[in-house]
Amino acid sequence: MYFFLILVLLLAGLLAYIRLAPHNVMRWHHASAGAPLGETPLDGGFIWREDVGAAGPARLEQLDRIIRGTAGTQVLAGSVGDWQVTYVSRTRWIGFPDYTTVTLDDGILEVFGRLRFGRSDFGVNAKRIKGWLAQL
Repeated sequence: MYFFLILVLLLAGLLAYIRLAPHNVMRWHHASAGAPLGETPLDGGFIWREDVGAAGPARLEQLDRIIRGTAGTQVLAGSVGDWQVTYVSRTRWIGFPDYTTVTLDDGILEVFGRLRFGRSDFGVNAKRIKGWLAQL
């Protein structure tokens, strides 16, 4: 009986930590390290880059509106005016945080999504980012 109670308390503590752990803005608010244009699947993440040229500011604003309208997603740092915004999206049930940084630099729009906990996101970041891009 005590073993079961300890197991339940440990699981509850782990779930609380996943939901309540503070965000380290300095760790997550940055672009990728120069991925090539197109899609780049990563273990636990996904990068999409496109040369949008002069349409960049308008595309960034539109993408920001789409992302902000996503349930479970909020801004962590940055702004459209800074040309870089980092968002936190949480999974529905457990609340795992995923970080997505959108950057506009010299006409290149980049969307860089990655997970915080674990080694693989089972394609969740790629699916989320592709869904946002499909709405552009």
